[in-house]
Amino acid sequence: MAGLPDNVLERTHSCGELREANIGQTVQLCGWVRSYRDHGGVVFIDLRDREGVTQIQFDPSDDPELHRLARTLRNEWVVSAAGRVRSRPDGMHNPNLPTGDIEVIGRRLVVLNRADTVPFEPDTMQKVAEETRLKYRYVDLRRAEMAEAMIMRHRIAKCIRDYYDAHGFIEVETPFLTKSTPEGARDFLVPSRMQPGTFYALPQSPQLFKQMLMVAGMERYMQIVRCFRDEDLRADRQPEFTQVDVEMSFVTRQDVMAMNEGAIRAVAALCNVPMPDAVPVMSYQQAMDEYGIDRPDMRFAMTLKNVTDLVRDSSFKVFASVAAGGGLVKGLTAKGGASFTRKVLDDLGDFAVRQGAKGMAWSKVAPDGTLNGPVSKFFEGDKAEALKAAMGAQSGDCMMWIADTPATTNKVLAAIRSKLGADMGLYGDSDFAWCWVVDFPLLTWEEADRRWYACHHPFTAPMGEDLPLLDSDPGNVRAQAYDLVLNGTELGGGSIRIHDRGTQKKVFAALSIGEDEAQAKFGFLLDALRFGAPPHGGIAFGLDRIVMMMLKRDNLREVIAFPKTASGACPLTDAPSAVDEKQLTELDLRVITPPPPDKDVLTGQQHADHGDR
Repeated sequence: MAGLPDNVLERTHSCGELREANIGQTVQLCGWVRSYRDHGGVVFIDLRDREGVTQIQFDPSDDPELHRLARTLRNEWVVSAAGRVRSRPDGMHNPNLPTGDIEVIGRRLVVLNRADTVPFEPDTMQKVAEETRLKYRYVDLRRAEMAEAMIMRHRIAKCIRDYYDAHGFIEVETPFLTKSTPEGARDFLVPSRMQPGTFYALPQSPQLFKQMLMVAGMERYMQIVRCFRDEDLRADRQPEFTQVDVEMSFVTRQDVMAMNEGAIRAVAALCNVPMPDAVPVMSYQQAMDEYGIDRPDMRFAMTLKNVTDLVRDSSFKVFASVAAGGGLVKGLTAKGGASFTRKVLDDLGDFAVRQGAKGMAWSKVAPDGTLNGPVSKFFEGDKAEALKAAMGAQSGDCMMWIADTPATTNKVLAAIRSKLGADMGLYGDSDFAWCWVVDFPLLTWEEADRRWYACHHPFTAPMGEDLPLLDSDPGNVRAQAYDLVLNGTELGGGSIRIHDRGTQKKVFAALSIGEDEAQAKFGFLLDALRFGAPPHGGIAFGLDRIVMMMLKRDNLREVIAFPKTASGACPLTDAPSAVDEKQLTELDLRVITPPPPDKDVLTGQQHADHGDR
């Protein structure tokens, strides 16, 4: 036909780009039939590719043979269609489609492949079980929302690479088969056939390799890299994830933060996400004091208040005994919370118990300023006024408290605060609250083992002024570490590293790691540090989380092409699965069926979050 491309696969445009400026042009499109409509003989199909949807019309008066072929089409068939672009008739424009002002009058149609009836229609709003979506992910990825996520993920990754390239970083690949050096979560182990009885580990991060690259004089390294952690899944965690890994030589903590904030600022600009000119910096202690968590969500101003000293001599024995025993009595004030029903408060109390508290105390502030509630009789007159002042409470508000160990009190109040933020509608859809959290503890004490552990990893440098405390007061040594937090989600974190053997020896001693153990676990890095290691530091961001937050998605699985389920399974490929006995024999392995778990015993495990530690 005159004016039509000779090759039916020769696309002139995508299905999402035609506009009124294209009216009168002859075009050829390829894609999937999104929908089919027969209106009094005239057939309309919506043709979809990853860029969008275009309506194509086939009229029996134009070409009866072509019209008959169009009537055979079904959803998700793959076709090539060519024709002339025209404006849609008056009243037929579709404001919900970018291409809604035009349509294509079909002049040629070729069926490239038929499709069986799909298990679900990718463009409908029907509820589809996530397991089904993941099993037929190739269908699910045809959805506009998923296509948008994949395209934006690509653009974000390119933006990141361009930024670091412009600032003198080089991308270096590091090994996937490496040595097991547990960093908080379990390693994924890979048996070696050539060296029976030994195992590789998939990297939890390229931490040790990127430090050796600094010793090697690379000076500025970055990598977008897959990492693996054998840990329980949640909405913002997967067993395999993509990390933006960065390391720099001859830098201070401020240098690293400024350089990498610039990378995230470039991504935010790409995604039209607001970011302040200067991201606020908050100490770990302030975050715990005011939010009860080291990744504070600052989209609303409900902060926690410590009233331990105020209630130490209270006649309310629960508060007084916790305070006397070195515990923490802390609370928050819900503005307008005096309108909460007793059921709402009882439900909050039950929620607090599920989070680990023994209970939740509360009191409302009446219009006359007096307190109403179960504990109100213990706080009257001046005591009530002092309590209201400490809590920042006024008439019409509701105060809530948790009294327990510092760790439990902070954990529970952080959860209550988050729940109230959602229940009271305090989160704005367009809100983006950023902050850096710094001055983390270097070490954490594990009572069960009666020893100190590294909060991040044993190569994190302590603050210089705190170094003498390693011998006398290890718990108060601060790390030169930093996390970037957005809306209560850690986007990434890192630290300045230890580059001199004297400091490393002191940290190992504080961690009860002897020379033999240190050499066995980290010998290759320790050896490298002997040969001219420069001062260096770095950071790692979770790329999956960045995309999730930029696109306002609720789950990492919505921004990963082929994610795992909450149980770590891949419904698409049926992984993990049993392997052939021959494969096991080659690896000198055999499968031992484990006994059924003891339902009365709960097990847990520490884990590291996204970040390079």
